Amino acid sequence: MIVWFVVLFLLVLLQHPFVTYPVSIWMVAKLRGGTARSYPTSPLSIDVVFCAYNEARVIERKLENCLDLKSRFDGLSVHCFSDGSSDRTPEIMESYRDRVDVVLSQARSGKSVGMNTLLSRCNADVVIFTDANSYIEPASIKALERYFADPDIGCVCGHLVHLNPNESATAVASTHYWNLEQVIKNLESQLGTAMGADGALFAIRRRLYSPVPADIIDDMYTSMSIMCKGYKIVQADDFIATERSVTNNSEEFRRKVRIACRAFNCHRLLWPKIRKLSPLVSYMYVSHKLLRWFSGVWLITLAVALMFALGQLSPVYAAIYATGAIALCLLGRARMLGGANIIWTAVLSFVATSLGVWKSLRGERFATWVVASSAR
Repeated sequence: MIVWFVVLFLLVLLQHPFVTYPVSIWMVAKLRGGTARSYPTSPLSIDVVFCAYNEARVIERKLENCLDLKSRFDGLSVHCFSDGSSDRTPEIMESYRDRVDVVLSQARSGKSVGMNTLLSRCNADVVIFTDANSYIEPASIKALERYFADPDIGCVCGHLVHLNPNESATAVASTHYWNLEQVIKNLESQLGTAMGADGALFAIRRRLYSPVPADIIDDMYTSMSIMCKGYKIVQADDFIATERSVTNNSEEFRRKVRIACRAFNCHRLLWPKIRKLSPLVSYMYVSHKLLRWFSGVWLITLAVALMFALGQLSPVYAAIYATGAIALCLLGRARMLGGANIIWTAVLSFVATSLGVWKSLRGERFATWVVASSAR
């Protein structure tokens, strides 16, 4: 009986960030009701910033996208940082120096250092953060005026659209995950504040920026620091960027480990401030962030506990369960069955996230990053 209780408890922990949590905040939002206030808008001065490392395949398109934004909006400037790139990225960026503020670092220092450098060169009301492989929809920039007209909003999260959602099982799983993430952030926004921004696209009030430590993930630290200062983070479905999803499982696994390690380092740094916020914000943060980081631990422990539970009923049940689980993993890894492949991809994602947390707890740091070539 105790083993089955453990199984149920672990199942609740595993599914909560993706099922019962969004349902719970949807219910709270419905009970609260209310209508959003409108504020008079005014033109904003805007700086766009991004860092690049070995992005020769996409950097020209990125810069042209930024120049398109610049041509459409008065007062918009573009700032870019090359983090010790060893391909043609610096050469291509240099050719745009007459229209774009270009910073070329000879040594690798990491994205957080790059962003700190760029922000020190920004003077606009609002700064848009984006990635080198993300392309901002020009028409969506105007939406920022409406959001930042609210003096309580300090950060606006963009809406990311994947250009290749069905290219591979990795892309399918990533797209579904990101779509759910944006739904959750919309619900959180209705309750006051979303739980952090993604580096592909978000915007902040320049005066609220806090320099980011080199080994801390910049998008989470920047957005959550603004929340800790008493300002709102909101999801904006009309502030849009597009990019390719990672299609290779190995690349996605390494990326998840690195991001989780840096994110958990950020959690450890900001937790003393976050835990002083309201009980509702604490519930949203623990549900959205903290429990999700340990999803690999819950999953592996659940699999072992279920084996013991079935073994108590009959060794035959345990053997059938083990055989089925192994077969599903092998079929997924070998890409012999679409559904199994997607499940395998999700399992790897959970494990990679928890491995990143383990590396953080061991004191490991990831200051620099490696480009996921399948997303370019």
